[in-house]
Amino acid sequence: MASLALTASCAPVQKKDGAAAVQDTVRVSNQHPFDTAVCQSAQPVQLPQPVNPDILLGALSALRPQVMECLVPPTSRGEAKSTRVVVKARVSDQGGQYTVSGENLSPEGQACVQKAVEARVPLTVSPKGAAAVTAEAEFSHEQGRSLAVTLGGDAGSDYSGAVRLGQPQWCDCYASFTTQVPPTLMAHVQVAQGQTTPTVTFDPVTTPEGTALATCLQQKMAALPVKAPTEEMRFSRRFIHFNSLATEPSTDPLTEQRFLQNELVRQQRAADSTLWFGARDSASEAYDAAVMKFQKSKDKKLMPELIAKCDQVVEADAKWAAAVEAQHKADQQSLVIAQELKVKDAAAWTAAEASVQQAVTNSQEELSRAQKRVATDREACSKMKG
Repeated sequence: MASLALTASCAPVQKKDGAAAVQDTVRVSNQHPFDTAVCQSAQPVQLPQPVNPDILLGALSALRPQVMECLVPPTSRGEAKSTRVVVKARVSDQGGQYTVSGENLSPEGQACVQKAVEARVPLTVSPKGAAAVTAEAEFSHEQGRSLAVTLGGDAGSDYSGAVRLGQPQWCDCYASFTTQVPPTLMAHVQVAQGQTTPTVTFDPVTTPEGTALATCLQQKMAALPVKAPTEEMRFSRRFIHFNSLATEPSTDPLTEQRFLQNELVRQQRAADSTLWFGARDSASEAYDAAVMKFQKSKDKKLMPELIAKCDQVVEADAKWAAAVEAQHKADQQSLVIAQELKVKDAAAWTAAEASVQQAVTNSQEELSRAQKRVATDREACSKMKG
């Protein structure tokens, strides 16, 4: 996802009553978007059991918001522009373990990723005697394209960077946005000559939830010190928000913002599809083992277990189909937005529109397969019950 590190314009902003607002004296950088999905990391994801490679891969892929957030601070990365992170997961009857490695990844960055993945998706012990299961996922960060705070510049930009680095610790501000995308907000910061305490105000917001968010962020920002300027300093800072885990579409007036938001959702939906496909396979393997056990013994007392295993397959089928349906819906939403953007700029968006169109076709085909599997397995289980 591109950085979208927007800088505030130095032109005076017009208030709704027609009067000119106080003009900014400086522009500041480090106005990077924040994915509020990282605020849900405290809620661990419980993986379907027993795990298999697809379940682990889906879980690892869904950790993108947490991993990429770890790479925002400059202390997480070395001097190179490109950073590569590899997260490996291994589950056996001895326990579960994550291994984090990479290129241009500092010890601080490695520790952050390790802590984040362990907290979000705890790994459990496999049944005794089960073969070890492994999976890995790779994440790439490009400075200039990915979100990356840089410090050591002017006082305003360093303060803006400190605000961005503080947002993952300000999750109480985003508590009401678990399913929604928080609105874009505009803050105005004023610092008197020689002072370190900023005066912060926000432009009016049209919803109660947005107003509460602005108030909370204003309090956090006011408590964050600024390097004392040699003369009065005034600047604006835009808060751009995404939410990879949102279930409600973005209402951002900028079409490009809505597209980027939906792309993050698509990544999560694809990860979910992979995970639940793995869960379906796991249930199917358990059923096959029960069938073999029954065929060897011909013991009718095993029928209740066999029927239960069959029902578990149907249940897993349904969850896989639901995940693919959600993925297909996200693909369709991205296609609509890409087509809208293509009308405005065909040269820039033709390739993207074609790519999303292919994704829609692929997810539709997978959805058809999943729905057919649900129907077939449900019929088979019904016959078994007589």
